[in-house]
Amino acid sequence: MRLKPEQLATHLQQGLAPLYLVFGDEPLLALEAADAIRAAARQEGYSEREVLTVESGFSWQSLLASGSNLSLFAERRIAELRIPTGKPGVEGSKTIDQYCAKLPPDTLTLVTCPKLDKTQQASKWFKALDGAGAVVQVFPVERSRLPEWIAGRLAVQNQRADRDALQFLADRVEGNLLAAHQEIRKLGLLHPAGTLTFAQVKEAVLDVSRYDVFNLAEAMLAGDAARFVRVLEGLRGEGVAPTLVLWALTQEIRTLARIALGQKRGIPISQGMRDARVWDSRQSLIERALKRVGGGRLVAAIKRAALIDRTIKGLERGDVWDELQQLGMMVVKAKS
Repeated sequence: MRLKPEQLATHLQQGLAPLYLVFGDEPLLALEAADAIRAAARQEGYSEREVLTVESGFSWQSLLASGSNLSLFAERRIAELRIPTGKPGVEGSKTIDQYCAKLPPDTLTLVTCPKLDKTQQASKWFKALDGAGAVVQVFPVERSRLPEWIAGRLAVQNQRADRDALQFLADRVEGNLLAAHQEIRKLGLLHPAGTLTFAQVKEAVLDVSRYDVFNLAEAMLAGDAARFVRVLEGLRGEGVAPTLVLWALTQEIRTLARIALGQKRGIPISQGMRDARVWDSRQSLIERALKRVGGGRLVAAIKRAALIDRTIKGLERGDVWDELQQLGMMVVKAKS
């Protein structure tokens, strides 16, 4: 059974599954999902809890043995299996399969993992967990949905803010949902229920953004100049290697150039995107960028990227970070 995080509360009200797998690359949402499962289990009388963490020296036999370790004073318990790497290995895979084939009585099993790729989700151990109970996969909150997400969290504590304040808060916590949660809680402590002013939000919120090169490439494709500059400065401040930044931008520029060249030859954009292996979720960004930037400028951008590469290697003189900004702006700005 597959559940979205937003479906979990309703599911838990209707009854507990014997086993849950919670996985994904957003720690806050994964933690909240696991907490909700634990809370529902405690309400149903699961009063004991045993935690097993797969780390160096871990014995998989302890998982099987835990099923027979019920306390004389507790009828029900929660057994947690944490796999921080998401890779149980050969022995672990066999043990999980064996465990799922005969789940221990009076036990709710909670398994937590980080993000799992398609290969891992197609593995026998994953399918065994999926077949034995419910799977909850959490995803990072997309940049475009972050103000809405923040508004929802504020509403829980009977607060609200206007669009500008929500946008400001989203800009400051982008890429760091745990920090976003903390800042929202802080606003709840500092101010009473009701409408928060922009000044109140600005004064209370710290700049806790954590960017990566993919945020930068996304801003470039979207044509969002302010965000592009802000993310680039954030990456520079965090000490990200300019080589990695150049790689991320150049990858997108080459993809745009390849599709643009195909269009010039009469190849439909949909076919060009398939040939370039553009993900469905990114196709709208690519299409917007192609409408904004001509093929000639893309060729010039590729040449500029080569020059920046030489600058990074010390073969040319110049300010690498300024050059990276100018490179991005060649795609951000609309053709004249």
